[in-house]
Amino acid sequence: MVIPITSLWLPILIAAVLVFVVSSILHMFIKYHRSDYSPLPDEDRAQDVLRGLNVPPGDYMLPYSGSPENMRSDAYKQKVEKGPVVIMTVLRPGAVFNMGPQLTQWFAYALLVGIVSGYLAGRVLTPGADYLQVFRITGTVSFACYSMALMQRAIWFSQSWTSTLKSMFDGLVYALLTAGAFGWLWPA
Repeated sequence: MVIPITSLWLPILIAAVLVFVVSSILHMFIKYHRSDYSPLPDEDRAQDVLRGLNVPPGDYMLPYSGSPENMRSDAYKQKVEKGPVVIMTVLRPGAVFNMGPQLTQWFAYALLVGIVSGYLAGRVLTPGADYLQVFRITGTVSFACYSMALMQRAIWFSQSWTSTLKSMFDGLVYALLTAGAFGWLWPA
């Protein structure tokens, strides 16, 4: 018997709320993410230079090749050798003080993870399934959603493996919360 996703609205909502609250605690009060980024040697001068360039918000690569053909050119190779090689995201001014849009998107994402986890569990489990079975299925799906793709940033864009693994640990915590909510509230 297939469990319709609409009958799983409560564990989806509870899981999203738990993830939202615990992620806030992890990022505001526990200090292990504070070392995820390092300051530039002359932050003021770097910020002045970037401000003078009027760089709009977005993702950038320096040097930028634009095509595989250009990556093979001597000029591009010299720029890479000379350095620095940079991958950066520019935010709009004041973005770190107005986090409303990001928090809204984060909650919507937590809901989406709950929906995907519930959908799969509703297809492979029956009403009254054992807590541990529900926990295992929804926890695995949730962990995959919250954590597995983070490794791509470390592999392809040289993001710190330490920061990546810390974020993956956060994803494990979120997955355990999601799995617990589903196990607790699984339909009888």
